[in-house]
Amino acid sequence: MSRLEAKKPPFFISEPLSKDAACQSLLLLSRIFKSSFGPAGRLKQLHNGVGGCVCTTSQSSALLRHLSVSDAVFRVLTASVQNHISRFSDCGLFTAILCCGLLENFRSLNVASCTVIKITRHLLSLCMDYLKSEACGCRVSVDFSSVETLVCLVRSVLTSKPACMLNKAEVEHLTTLVLKAFLFTVPCHVETNAVLGKCVIVPVKGRSVMDSTVLPGLLIETPEIQLGKPVAVKRTGSNMIKIALFCVSMSGDSFNPEEGTIAVHDGISLEMSELNQLLNVGKQLVDDEVGLVVCQKVIHPSLKQYLKENHVVAVDRAGLSLMGPLSCMTGSKPIASIHLLSPGCYGRLKDVRIERVASKNFVHLIPEDTVTCSLILCNRSETAWDELKRVCETAEHVLQLTMKEPLALLGGGCTETHLASYIRHKSSSLSTSTFKDLGCSQTQYQLVADGFCRSLESVARSLNHDGGEILTDMFYGHCWFVPSGFPSVSDWSNVVSKCGCGINGNTENLSWRILEGWSCSPVIQGCPKVPSVKVTDFLTLDCFAAKCSGLQVALETANLILDLSYIIEDQN
Repeated sequence: MSRLEAKKPPFFISEPLSKDAACQSLLLLSRIFKSSFGPAGRLKQLHNGVGGCVCTTSQSSALLRHLSVSDAVFRVLTASVQNHISRFSDCGLFTAILCCGLLENFRSLNVASCTVIKITRHLLSLCMDYLKSEACGCRVSVDFSSVETLVCLVRSVLTSKPACMLNKAEVEHLTTLVLKAFLFTVPCHVETNAVLGKCVIVPVKGRSVMDSTVLPGLLIETPEIQLGKPVAVKRTGSNMIKIALFCVSMSGDSFNPEEGTIAVHDGISLEMSELNQLLNVGKQLVDDEVGLVVCQKVIHPSLKQYLKENHVVAVDRAGLSLMGPLSCMTGSKPIASIHLLSPGCYGRLKDVRIERVASKNFVHLIPEDTVTCSLILCNRSETAWDELKRVCETAEHVLQLTMKEPLALLGGGCTETHLASYIRHKSSSLSTSTFKDLGCSQTQYQLVADGFCRSLESVARSLNHDGGEILTDMFYGHCWFVPSGFPSVSDWSNVVSKCGCGINGNTENLSWRILEGWSCSPVIQGCPKVPSVKVTDFLTLDCFAAKCSGLQVALETANLILDLSYIIEDQN
């Protein structure tokens, strides 16, 4: 008889954010996120203690997927950021750094957490109202009739991840390809419920990034088809190619012993019966004038030979990931049974070709109306390719979000410092009725607003990893980076040329203050001004939808953690 162990009482932790261990965890998480931020971010190598794959990255999605966070409080933080990334793909590190900064600044205030939460919600509403207003000085409109701003958006995403190991020429080449691939997915004929197409990334590792290219349609790797031989494919009377798409195995071994037993009469071969059925399917495909058969799994060699003799191209092992794009591109319905074929399940293609990329052969399926394309993505190493794939997917998602809401925010830390300047100006001119409605004093409001602004500025400071000074100007409220090695001087006009986003040059009589180590700086007189400079070719931009969401997620998550009074852990 086994020994019964008495149940242990649950373990209570009161005021979890006030514990030393929580403070250390917060500082460590903050250092990891801040040191990974931006184009000069330091790479992290993540692996478990018992071997397995090693991930080298500075990207938030990969970092959070591989980081093991044991503290219950900060699992809330990482889960919130991961949820944001799953919805927007971009601004994950911005969200994480801002949330950590808010917690660091608010936990040391001598203000009740409930009051802090009320004030921060009011500050968030001020920020969101400003960002969505026409008077906002840190956003630009995106004109889809010109690619200028779109190129800036894509380039900003690609250059933000150093693990991609890209030089300037490669960045420009990939920027063009990602934008071209996105434009392929936009339908030419706008309908009421228009749906964007699909860009499928084809991996080619061990080759130069400059070998990357975009092709309309889909590529399916087929090692057995040789380059140089013409593709003998049957066409219909309208010169189109009819395609059948199978999502069931056509290998002839579809019977699974785990599903039960089958009674077979003496002298009957189950294998031959299956093969005959497959050949009957092949005969029907030929009679229906099908020119291309694509199977998710394996096609029996005898069926392949029969189809080849009748000028039907057979491609197997296409994989599950291509089934959706293939169905959308061709209009075919995936066939899940070899015993029932309906004439309405076939799709159409314009052409089929053989393409050779690096050392691989592909069947190139070209549709009538191109809303599906293949991005053949090359990079020299597996680590750099993995990072580059994630970045290209993020860039595509950013373009999709921007199409829905054609706005962008200034990058390079300028949105954060500009917003902090705006909040300092706005919070200094609030009426006493506002403080009464919030149930706080003016002093409490200013303390929380100051902590909020310092948290925004800490995000901008995180972009600097080389020890130089970081400034903000007193007119536009933009962020300026001083190269390392220059001493602190009163006149910065000789050492700075452009602000972080690139929209403002050092052509005006601007005055600056240092952000690094700032503790008590005068409030900017008046609201920060809107730059009059038009969008340039090399502007650093951030996704509007992703950054607005990140701002909200960071503040709401910080409020949730600040409001935690107890953590109750089951010890059994």
